[in-house]
Formats: sequence, C-alpha cells, structure tokens
Amino acid sequence: ILAQAICSRRCAASGGQSSDAKMSLRCRHLLIKFSGSRNPVSRRTNADTSKVSAEAAQAELQQYIDKIKAEGSTEEAFAKYAGERSDCSSFRQGGDLGEFRPGEMQKQFEDGCRAVEVGQMSGMVLSDSGYHIIFRTK
Repeated sequence: ILAQAICSRRCAASGGQSSDAKMSLRCRHLLIKFSGSRNPVSRRTNADTSKVSAEAAQAELQQYIDKIKAEGSTEEAFAKYAGERSDCSSFRQGGDLGEFRPGEMQKQFEDGCRAVEVGQMSGMVLSDSGYHIIFRTK
C-alpha cells in the first residue's frame, strides 16, 4: 500500500507518467558497420564488414541522409531506408529499437538520441557498433 501511494504521488506529480516512462526513449536508427565496429558483421546480410573503412561508411551514410531529407525527413522515409540498408537486426522493423531507459544502450548512442528532438533525424553518430543516423520517436 505504501508503494502504491508513493507511485501515485510520483505519477500525479509527473502528469500521470512514472519517472521511468518520462525518461524512456524510443527511436529508429540506420547503422552502417565498418572495420572499427566492435562486431564487424552485418545483422542484415551476415556479411563481414571488417574491410569497410570509416570513410566509406560515412560516405554511404551521408547518401542515406540525403535520400531521407529529399523525401521530407519523415519517419516513413527513415523506416524505409533503415529496412533497406541498416546492419542492425532492427532493419526488420524499419530500424525501430522499441522503448529503452537510460543506460540500456551504448552511451554514445543514447546521447545521440537525447540530442535529437522527437520527430527529427540526427546527423551521424559514432558508437562502438558503427555509424548511425537516428530518428527519435519518443
């Protein structure tokens, strides 16, 4: 009962959302792995990416940024290209990673997500996994 009362006060103080819900994030991303990635294997194709240079990964990612911008920088355009090209297994969901809380993703990625407004696309973000672009949905 005490825990319910504490939760009720927190939820009421936060406009009906728990503090975890307010802190959670959701985004889509398009990942291009390269030789410097911690595990240089595409989850989309199972291809080895250890021979892909950082410069080649950045150049390819820039092409996708340009394509998405040419289509209005919409979530739909982003999801289409993430599904077409991302090296993350989330390509199957158009790059959607679902909701996550602080500390559940690599710090560089989480920081990149937080730096973007909801409904907007990031520039390039480098993490241990590779180069990303991020579309924040929550």
